[in-house]
Amino acid sequence: MLRQITFCITLLLAAALPSFAQKSIKTPIKNQPKVASFEPKTLDERIKAELENFRGNAWIYAKNLDTGRDFAFRADEQVRTASTIKLAIMTEVFAQVSEGKRKWTDEFTLTKQNRFGGSGVLGELSDGTKIDLKTATNLMIVVSDNTATNLVLDAITADAVNARMDTLGLKQTRSLGKIGGGGRSKAWDEPLYKVFGIGVTSPKDMVRLMEMLEKGEVVNKQSSADMIAILRRQQYNDGIGRGLLDSVPSASKSGALDRLRSDVGIIYTRRGRIAMAITLDDMPTVHYSQENPGLAMLWRLSQILQAGLAK
Repeated sequence: MLRQITFCITLLLAAALPSFAQKSIKTPIKNQPKVASFEPKTLDERIKAELENFRGNAWIYAKNLDTGRDFAFRADEQVRTASTIKLAIMTEVFAQVSEGKRKWTDEFTLTKQNRFGGSGVLGELSDGTKIDLKTATNLMIVVSDNTATNLVLDAITADAVNARMDTLGLKQTRSLGKIGGGGRSKAWDEPLYKVFGIGVTSPKDMVRLMEMLEKGEVVNKQSSADMIAILRRQQYNDGIGRGLLDSVPSASKSGALDRLRSDVGIIYTRRGRIAMAITLDDMPTVHYSQENPGLAMLWRLSQILQAGLAK
């Protein structure tokens, strides 16, 4: 009898388990409100979302040279140039050579007094070493050589650079003097400019200069093409040109100071030539390495701009 009772209880429990399991499953509530989520969709939204947690300030201008579409974020404000002012200096060198005021074979002699440290190679060479204007101009861009820059400015003057920028309509761009001091332009006497260091510009001015170079409108077509060719060979590609495929060339010039990273150039994508100028300043940490947060941000912003302005 006991076995029969136990068997019956077992059967009843087995029959009840599926019913219990089904009752334990939660069914979705109809018409339950969805949790709101923000997905940046426009280019402006994507840029601002990227900058939201960035510790520093940003100034951006970019333009698809094939479609005319552009993007601006504080683009008309003046910023410190760091080494991107070397674009304007190179422009004046080519202009003076074209006008017969200088020759590419003009020579400089390195001395203890005119050699300067920082980026470049000429600071490591011996006193008495001679280089010509062509070599100095190439080194000024390709390896951002500071000694070469100062030698070039001694020859052409910062005031001449600024006068050339005026003729091109780039009135926000000024060369203020040599790296490390000396060779000051008249613009340096303006109190506002003393906080900018060796140069001042705006993102829109820099993109406009790159656009004119690409279109052959600076000095002449051949000089413009030669300057673009030099910019394609420059060796600092940790910013807007980071990780580009061999099939996607770039022509650019970067700049770096303790709390600043900037980059100006053209990315030759399949969906348009994207010219851009980005300055990141006021970063709280001095960090000279490829992993500088400013360099990483330059790269991310470049990717967003390339995608957002593509045709």
